[in-house]
Amino acid sequence: MLAGLFLAAGLVCSAMLGTSAWVKIKNSQFITVKGSVQKDIESDLAIWSGSFLVEAETLLDAQHKVQANRALVAKFLGDAGVTSFTFAPIGIEELKASQKSADGFVSQRTTGYRLTQSVSVESADVDRLDKLDATPLVEQGVIFTVAPPQFIYTKAGDTKIEMLAEATKDARARAEQIATQGGRDIARLHDADQGIFQITPQHSVATSWQGESDTSARAKTITAVVTATFLLK
Repeated sequence: MLAGLFLAAGLVCSAMLGTSAWVKIKNSQFITVKGSVQKDIESDLAIWSGSFLVEAETLLDAQHKVQANRALVAKFLGDAGVTSFTFAPIGIEELKASQKSADGFVSQRTTGYRLTQSVSVESADVDRLDKLDATPLVEQGVIFTVAPPQFIYTKAGDTKIEMLAEATKDARARAEQIATQGGRDIARLHDADQGIFQITPQHSVATSWQGESDTSARAKTITAVVTATFLLK
């Protein structure tokens, strides 16, 4: 009996909520909805970078080692079909060690130098840079560290404009479905607000209030959201 009463009460509440929503739509002059659209894209620009370091007791010896390493890196990239790359300025660090004098005074003395240099490549040949493996450099004795490649979609600006129009169409379709339930029709678009674009790896659910702009994945998904207000007939 109690179960029956609860069920009856639930049905009444549901009917009241549905009636309330219908009346709200019927009496309102505007309806506001969110429209969204997604598009899968493939990155068309890759950025590959790495750095190498050498150590020597004198600055001159360290400089000679850097020059030798740089030549090996340039040859490696050339052999891999990369014709355009940029070397950054050399970074210099003094290596120091503590020494204690006979009277107990501790001082620092220079024991050598560490020189580092980085190299970067930007190319539309995404496949080539994605497959670039620096193992041969390590095998030649180069202390080379590769950073995770960055993948960028350069046509994002134009794509976003197209997607805003599609998201607005989606918002209108949603508004029409809701308005119909209240016996109303859509007259025209009153105003629309652009939401935050999310560029994420495909199948990712990551979002951010300031928008995602992923560079880690080649295959990405762009999500556009529009909040639109329509005038009702």
